[in-house]
Amino acid sequence: MKQLFIFLLVTYTINTHAQIKLIAGPMLGDVDYRAAIIWAEFEPGKMANLSFWNKNTPALKTIVKPTNIQNAWVGPVKYYVVGLQPGNTYQYAFSAAALPSTLQKTQGSFTTKTLWQWRKPAPDFSFLTGSCAYINDPLNDRPGKPYGGDSSIFETMAKENAAFMLWLGDSWYTREVDYGSAYGLYYRASHDRAQPILNNFLKAMPHYAIWDDHDFGPNDCSSNYIFKDESKKVFDSYFANPTSGQDGKGIYTKISYNDCDLFMLDGRYFKTSDKLKDSINGQPNADKFTLGKQQMDWLKNALLASNDNNRPGSQTTNASFKIICIGSQVLNTLSPYEKFNDYKTEYNDLINFIKEYKINGVVFLTGDRHYTEIIKQESNNFYPLYDITISALTSGSASRSKPEKDNPNGVLYVEKVQNYGKLSVTGLPGNRVLTVNVIDKKGAPLASYAINQKELLVR
Repeated sequence: MKQLFIFLLVTYTINTHAQIKLIAGPMLGDVDYRAAIIWAEFEPGKMANLSFWNKNTPALKTIVKPTNIQNAWVGPVKYYVVGLQPGNTYQYAFSAAALPSTLQKTQGSFTTKTLWQWRKPAPDFSFLTGSCAYINDPLNDRPGKPYGGDSSIFETMAKENAAFMLWLGDSWYTREVDYGSAYGLYYRASHDRAQPILNNFLKAMPHYAIWDDHDFGPNDCSSNYIFKDESKKVFDSYFANPTSGQDGKGIYTKISYNDCDLFMLDGRYFKTSDKLKDSINGQPNADKFTLGKQQMDWLKNALLASNDNNRPGSQTTNASFKIICIGSQVLNTLSPYEKFNDYKTEYNDLINFIKEYKINGVVFLTGDRHYTEIIKQESNNFYPLYDITISALTSGSASRSKPEKDNPNGVLYVEKVQNYGKLSVTGLPGNRVLTVNVIDKKGAPLASYAINQKELLVR
């Protein structure tokens, strides 16, 4: 009887452990001074606690229970790690008591932001960025040559010394079989996130994201998409931004890193159809917009706060660079595809606001186009505006149209090659430089362009 009891106990223990399976992650989400978010996905209904500790005091461990954002189909969870100290490195691991030995090795580390304000000049830093990550799924893909490229680019990116990764949209591609149901949307996000090739990259640095059409719904879709609220739930379940929209609408948010602010916009949730007339009676159609009033009001007020000459502790008059991130291009007037410039009422409103309130240091950061380029738009009575487009990570590549190739405003262009961007902010206060480095899937440099903070000052 004693031997039978031991056999049953061991069998129960093995079965209990085997029931918990890590599907994807861990992934670092938002990491701030005092708090961090760690994401993971388990089988639905199964999850494990997380332990974390300061690397200098490994014996003092804290256990965190996951916030359950699971449903019957998928099992993503988030761990809110709090009580941290600025500029410290912390290590974490899933609770060994709840997981098989193979998962005990799934651990990582992160470093909180450095408290530099009022103490020293803003430290130099770099971050990675890119858009259009297509993961092949042969049973559901179109026949013929696979559209997705070499995913080893993520292994290359994992080795970069960078503060964070900013996904610029199309972080996964819904297919025809996906966007007709809520289940399909969850399936696509879960399928792509679970690719082993992503493991090292997801935990190498914090990840932030905006979306574009393919990770929102069908191609070129807008606010009429009937699953847009469900799509927001999927996005919020698979990324860990600090916030997501306001009043339950949209996914826009803002992050700050050292002396730079990044305004992460939602170009889908509020967007009207591309097919609406551009103008009515010779005037821009006010009913055709991308951001919507709620988001535009937020952006304007956020830019004013970023431009505050009395910004506490910045040791520069305001944020050195104000990077406005949106899925579609902003300044490319010659593009035959979706672009913010087509929504003239909103476009003019934003540009005029930037000029009227003398917002220094604005740069646009975009994706979507399956090639990389930088457009510089000169102005007679204002500083030049830049639109930095970084694409594609793994999706099929594209080339510019004939009119675009003749665009006199283009200052950098990379086509027909997988690539990502590494943006670095360096230099002394008041003389900071934003350098855009374009890098291929093997880590080889493709192109570089530098923008000095002094170039983006109101004249």
